[in-house]
Amino acid sequence: MTSKPTLDDGLRARKRAATQAGLERAALALALEHGYENVTVDMICDAGMVSQRTFFNYFGTKEGAFLGTPPPMPADAELARFVHGTGADILGDLVGLITAALVDQEPDPGILRARRMLIERTPELLGRENTRVAELEESLTLLVLDRFHAQGRTEESTPDLEDEARMVVTLAGSVMRFSMQKWFSGGFAGTPSELLRHSIALVRRITGTADPAPRG
Repeated sequence: MTSKPTLDDGLRARKRAATQAGLERAALALALEHGYENVTVDMICDAGMVSQRTFFNYFGTKEGAFLGTPPPMPADAELARFVHGTGADILGDLVGLITAALVDQEPDPGILRARRMLIERTPELLGRENTRVAELEESLTLLVLDRFHAQGRTEESTPDLEDEARMVVTLAGSVMRFSMQKWFSGGFAGTPSELLRHSIALVRRITGTADPAPRG
């Protein structure tokens, strides 16, 4: 039997999240000041007031403190719900699936802005981030193909089915980038989660899958 989360569990999780955010903030500030290649784990630990052992408990490598943890994958139940979805709005459903995995995370705007700035000016980090994005897109493409297959569609009947799946993932990525750019620019007053929901509503309006507005 799975035990229920306790108050202590919640406090530990918040403490862990605060420590991780503090280390990321320290690492990014040091790299923006001194350059990524000039920052050592010792420097990050000194700035964050933790031991190297604690640092590596949070991040497997120095690079991990700069890139942050990969975005969480949706729970198995959510993945199954997506694969067996019967609606025609697969793009909106995919963006919704990604949003659901992120909804519990309210990222620190300062950390995200600093990370984006550092990655853009550091080819090594940009290459690694592009690799992470490509790996995620590959996983999502396979997920979309699973949904097509569950609907009875095959590569034999639709030779470019994989291209269709990749197009869905590419469009979903564009929605996510639009949301992040709007948030970074200060063009949205709500939280990142609210902005993503707003973006889904825009997608459904554009693709004609939104519920029709009531007429007066």
